[in-house]
Amino acid sequence: MRPLPVITALAAALAVPAAAQRSAPFTVAETGRGFQHLQDAVSAIGGGAGTVTIAPGVYRECASQEAGRITYRAQQPGTVIFEGVACEEKGALVLGGRSATVDGIVFRGLRVNDGNGAGIRWQGGDLSVVNAMFLDSQEGILGMPEGPVRIAIDRSTFAGLGQCDETSDCAHSIYLGSEGPVTVTNSRFERGRGGHYVKVRSPVVQIADNSFDDTAGRTTNYMIDLPEGATGQIARNTFVQGRDKENWSGMIVVAAEKRRFRSGGLRVEDNDARLAPGQTHSPAFVANGSGEQLVIEGNRLGAGIKPYEVRSR
Repeated sequence: MRPLPVITALAAALAVPAAAQRSAPFTVAETGRGFQHLQDAVSAIGGGAGTVTIAPGVYRECASQEAGRITYRAQQPGTVIFEGVACEEKGALVLGGRSATVDGIVFRGLRVNDGNGAGIRWQGGDLSVVNAMFLDSQEGILGMPEGPVRIAIDRSTFAGLGQCDETSDCAHSIYLGSEGPVTVTNSRFERGRGGHYVKVRSPVVQIADNSFDDTAGRTTNYMIDLPEGATGQIARNTFVQGRDKENWSGMIVVAAEKRRFRSGGLRVEDNDARLAPGQTHSPAFVANGSGEQLVIEGNRLGAGIKPYEVRSR
């Protein structure tokens, strides 16, 4: 695994001036036409396909995509920041249409009244997120569109996300639901502020080569929650569970809410898990409520972690 160079990228992001230096910071690559506002560029693509390239800057604006296939790409990864403004009381990018790709963009400081202010609110179509950062918001990526759509997250950072104290329902670093597969790879999760780090309602998952560092977490819950079960693979991740937990009982939890999806054969393998210094609880590395047999092998667990626990519902 080659995790995103978090310190370097974050330093670059914080060094960006408070406004873009170009008069038309949003450009539709296929036409060369520039726009002052992101929503205008998105509307110009409409139901077609196109790429919006974004100049370095800190932007207090948002956009909603209702159609088409659109790529949102930073000219220089880590120097395009969307901060503090949510469309439709949902997120900085509210993405529907046929597909969307988000490449190299930073999202920070997103909060809304219902507690689910997200960098990306996913509402339909396939979604790909790469080399992005989600910082200090209620939610990183949130969405549960209908149909067998696909989502892939790669080489991205999620830090300072989640909440369970602002509203009656928790928010999470990632909370996704789909009838299609969900893939999370080569990404970093740290410093959670409530809820789970990855919560996914999908029949098939691939969660691999990520790092979960809960050392500085506050009132967090599970590292990975598959509340309705899933098949697929959880592999080659590293986990450090911190001391300040709202729910410390499990690190990877399967079918805690219901058994909607088949879980037999879900592979949990070649992961490394440890407890942070001063953590006195003994969580289960895998807690399984599916009633089916999982494949759990080759994991390296530190002192105080129970390898496996069966849970009844």
